[in-house]
Amino acid sequence: MTLVRLLAQRAEENRPVRVGVIGAGKFGSMYLAQARRTPGTHVMALAELSSERAQDALRRVCWPDEQFAANSFADAAETGRTFITEDSHALVAADGLDVVIDATGIPALGIRHALLAAEYGRHIVMVNVEADVLAGPLLARKVEAAGGVYSLAYGDQPALIAEIVDWARAAGFDVISAGKGTKYLPEYHASTPDTVWSHYGQNLTPDEAAAAGLNSQMFNSFLDGTKSSIEMAAVANATGLTPAPDGLKFPPCGTQDLTHVLRPESEGGVLDHKGQVEVISSSERDSREVVNDLRWGVFATLEAPDDYVRECFAQYGLTESADGKYAAMYKPFHLIGLELGISVANAALRGESTGSPDDWRGDVVATAKRPLKAGEILDGEGGYSVWGKLMPANDSLKIGGLPIGLAHNVKLKRNIPEGRQIGWADVDIDETTEAYRIRREMEDHFARANS
Repeated sequence: MTLVRLLAQRAEENRPVRVGVIGAGKFGSMYLAQARRTPGTHVMALAELSSERAQDALRRVCWPDEQFAANSFADAAETGRTFITEDSHALVAADGLDVVIDATGIPALGIRHALLAAEYGRHIVMVNVEADVLAGPLLARKVEAAGGVYSLAYGDQPALIAEIVDWARAAGFDVISAGKGTKYLPEYHASTPDTVWSHYGQNLTPDEAAAAGLNSQMFNSFLDGTKSSIEMAAVANATGLTPAPDGLKFPPCGTQDLTHVLRPESEGGVLDHKGQVEVISSSERDSREVVNDLRWGVFATLEAPDDYVRECFAQYGLTESADGKYAAMYKPFHLIGLELGISVANAALRGESTGSPDDWRGDVVATAKRPLKAGEILDGEGGYSVWGKLMPANDSLKIGGLPIGLAHNVKLKRNIPEGRQIGWADVDIDETTEAYRIRREMEDHFARANS
């Protein structure tokens, strides 16, 4: 039965899927905009750091005030309205809740909410890809062991990539590469919150950006390569594709060239190996715009196993290579939270994820943006000191790499040259935090599994 029929059935039975949303930023707000229009779906509760911020977000996406006037979780469950709370723990624990959405973007909070989902038997949709890459392969096991679904967020690029990969393999194709597009130039790795807006072509000062409600550090994480690394690590962990030994190459590439660029180096392409995650750039290295760029989209390249399939590629409109050996599938957009209901419905009604880590294959390690001195405090993703570089997980284990998700507010013990990955041994870090303990537990688990 289709998802919409399953949802309609739940609506007819007055038994909607009850959802708790944690975080009302851009992603969460976009989901909320569509959730009240989706049959068989009830946003039972919304958790934010401030109730006022939550109310503002709901009004911004055109919710009438009476829709979020519930005075308790029980009242929300009975009336079909939404309860606003500042207590995310209480939200996850609320009677009758089916699905938790973590849209906080804070790794430690994502870990906390996933563990709570396991404790209370909830499904969890992890918009928080930062938490997923920090410890998702272990968190997924804990949630699934408790009978829940742990899912990447449909609408975000990793889940859309995972969908294309699954489609291709289920149809019998070998996937040669998969990934997404972005705007990239090599100098962006050194970008800081002070320089980010000049690279975007907006020439805003940090104060002007803040006044406009734009988070310079968050936007910088998209630009400096960190977010791309995080998302491709999530794809690797969910699909079985793997990173190149030296991380992402960001080749300039338009849709017409996917099959020529994203092939092995031995065949004139850029891939280290078949079955690789990669990100393509919408900018040529001289800053010219790529023709038919895929800046907002996702892709996969496939290999034809024989001449007959090559003929079919040509006959039915796939973008194919000149030799007919490879073809490309792509989607030129993603609608983030507007599409998130697909994950919610799949988890609640089919017991399925829209992508979930089944092993630890990719990691993102803090890497010095500039020469760093002993005593400096690292400021994490999108900041002034480090960016996150994609690495094979085994390589990260070998060097004791410091994950970018824990490179916040930690002090360096020694000087680090520009471009070098930072390790656990290089920093003073609080080993009592839950996020640290879960991350190290994950490392120990997979180190033993691969020994």
